[in-house]
Amino acid sequence: MKIAFVGKGGSGKTTLSSLFARSLAATGSPVLAFDADINQHLGVALGLSEEECARMPPLGGHLPLIKDYLRGRNPRIPDSDAMVKTTPPGAGSRLLRAVEDNPIYERCVREVDGVRLAVTGPFTDVDLGVACYHSKVGAAELLLNHLVDGPGEYVVVDMTAGADAFASGLFTRFDVTFLVCEPTVRSIGVYRQYLEYAKDFDVRIAAVGNKISDDDDRDFLRTQLGSDLLTCLSTSRHVRAAERGEVRPISALEDDNTAALTAMRDVVDGAEKDWAKFQRQAVEFHLRNAAAWASDRAGHDLSDQVDPDFQHGPAALPFSGAAPVS
Repeated sequence: MKIAFVGKGGSGKTTLSSLFARSLAATGSPVLAFDADINQHLGVALGLSEEECARMPPLGGHLPLIKDYLRGRNPRIPDSDAMVKTTPPGAGSRLLRAVEDNPIYERCVREVDGVRLAVTGPFTDVDLGVACYHSKVGAAELLLNHLVDGPGEYVVVDMTAGADAFASGLFTRFDVTFLVCEPTVRSIGVYRQYLEYAKDFDVRIAAVGNKISDDDDRDFLRTQLGSDLLTCLSTSRHVRAAERGEVRPISALEDDNTAALTAMRDVVDGAEKDWAKFQRQAVEFHLRNAAAWASDRAGHDLSDQVDPDFQHGPAALPFSGAAPVS
């Protein structure tokens, strides 16, 4: 299952991403996590030092490797330069598993507390004033487009804050999107904006309350979110310790917050996998991007990259060079 965490900046989505990923890994489940936020803090939340995070090889800095590997022998993509962030897989493309050995993971993925972590990378000096952050996130979008997650495998993505994810089709790449809400008017505003933008794309969204101090906070969220509110996490000493640099084992998390994570996992495990929709939406947003800018930039029609006969999912793995789903 592919899972996204979104919400207002400062709502705690990175913290919840890390807690959720660590709780999954603690059960022995394979977990691949992406830090796709402009503020790259997921590694620290998982337990890396600032210095270790700074040494993480960014996906955005390895686009030639990523494109060349994923292109494989797809005849619709003559070279890696022809690929853009929305290029969907087709016959001959290389598909990825959540956990496997491949050149991309070898170069860009590191294990932290049982979680395999990749980062899109921060802005660099050469980016300032000339690039938007979506150029970095494009690497993650390409990987997600080509990734086949099997039963019991989890891909957790800490997304950019607010509605920035809607600048591409990235917001459709997930089986479940957890929208993290603080008990504040501003946080509820972001929640409503996200729902408005996503309503026409069959995006499964579950709201999760965070930083709950008392019954007033819970009542506020219940009133504002209604049945969309799945569960709440209370103000946590465990999290506060982590923010001071003391990363405790996930087993030390408070019982009520552990129960909230379990409720979230139950929603994820109960979600229905729809590979046909996943590929259909990938094609839809690729055609939008091709018409809006990508074909002009490439100098030829990138709608030709769409393979109408390609069927995404586990059945395609034996023909892609990736390991089959067991």
